[in-house]
Amino acid sequence: MRILGIDPGTGILGFGIIDVNGLKKTLVDAGVIRTPVHEELSVRLLTIHDELEELILQFKPEVMVVEQLFFAKNVTTAMSVAHARGVVLLLGKRHNLTLLEYTPMQIKQAITGYGKATKLQMQEMVRVHLQLESIPKPDDAADALAAALTAV
Repeated sequence: MRILGIDPGTGILGFGIIDVNGLKKTLVDAGVIRTPVHEELSVRLLTIHDELEELILQFKPEVMVVEQLFFAKNVTTAMSVAHARGVVLLLGKRHNLTLLEYTPMQIKQAITGYGKATKLQMQEMVRVHLQLESIPKPDDAADALAAALTAV
């Protein structure tokens, strides 16, 4: 099974693609989609759409895991990220992917066994689960891989 994990964002959207065969989990690809801050939101969303659709067409995942939003204070950032999540979820449905959504706490619990794990603990466990030599970079890609691993 091929799983695409998404760490949603408007400026930086992390993605991580893994293959799961029995107990074996293998990294396929990971990275980020970046959009310039000075561009209009509609242009940024179109960039996210087009680049994410290219990834879906190239790698053909069966499952898409999207991190749910959790913002305590910054409403403006939450609204912007919500727009990006909308684009991601729409693409998942348009490509008939199984869509799963998890909160950051659920992802931390699944990956580390502790719902309040630190970012470094999460990254290290992503490295361990995928048997990588080093922690995936940038952070947004590691977070997306953690989301993908939560579906296993």
